[in-house]
Amino acid sequence: MTSSVSVQTRSFTLTLSCPNRTGIVQAVSSYLVEHECDIVEYRQFDDAVRGRLFLRVQVAAADDVDLDAMSQDFVPVATDFEMDFALHPDRDARVVVMVSKLGHCLNDLIYRWRAGALSAEIVAVVSNHEDLRPMAEAAGLPFHHVPVTPESKPEAEAQLLRLVDDYEADLVVLARYMQVLSDQTCKALHGRAINIHHSFLPGFKGAKPYHQAYDRGVKLVGATAHFVTPDLDEGPIIEQEVIRIDHTYDPRALQTVGRDAEALALSRAVRWYCENRVLLNGTSTVVFR
Repeated sequence: MTSSVSVQTRSFTLTLSCPNRTGIVQAVSSYLVEHECDIVEYRQFDDAVRGRLFLRVQVAAADDVDLDAMSQDFVPVATDFEMDFALHPDRDARVVVMVSKLGHCLNDLIYRWRAGALSAEIVAVVSNHEDLRPMAEAAGLPFHHVPVTPESKPEAEAQLLRLVDDYEADLVVLARYMQVLSDQTCKALHGRAINIHHSFLPGFKGAKPYHQAYDRGVKLVGATAHFVTPDLDEGPIIEQEVIRIDHTYDPRALQTVGRDAEALALSRAVRWYCENRVLLNGTSTVVFR
């Protein structure tokens, strides 16, 4: 009679980008083999235009693996190939959601979070209005009201950044948060803040964009989820959703379809980010869906 020993494992994800050259994949594979890691999922993209290589490798390793030590061990490889890299533990990302008065994106994120389909843990909701407090608190989420006026904006944004630190947030989601963040705050949240807006931009700016679209006979309604940058609504795009419509859609129907598109695009962008599938590529992104 033979006995078998069950070996406990844990997973983590290695992401990296670097100038493309010969030997990168071999170096990464050798490093993982030397550390007794098994590759569970491997994704690679060679950007021929920019001359960069992008990797996402999901790995199974011994349960007692020390990711900090592994990261230090990888530094010589990363230095040799000029890599930007990170080792991500297998856990749900901590997310702070920012809202104003419209609740369709928050409601969708809460539903997906509670259903276990978001790969994230929503830890708090922050708003410049009180309107969505009942929705957040009904889901058991802390709600922080941070009013914003032209005079209070610097202190309000300082409070926001304190909340991000207090909740140890990995990601900030602007789920129809109708305030423009300062350049300083955008830079503080670089690479870890996602915004959603209708995809009529740069057309139909300002109030009532769906009424403007109706007046022009628009045939496509869409939404764009992108990283937040100091350039308003021009950050690297993560996901877009488009829905075809026709002349029968009045402004109210357009708005309903648009909100569906916003919720879909935002939830995908959040999930892919939290699964470490989104890599910045200059003013663009690589998304290993």
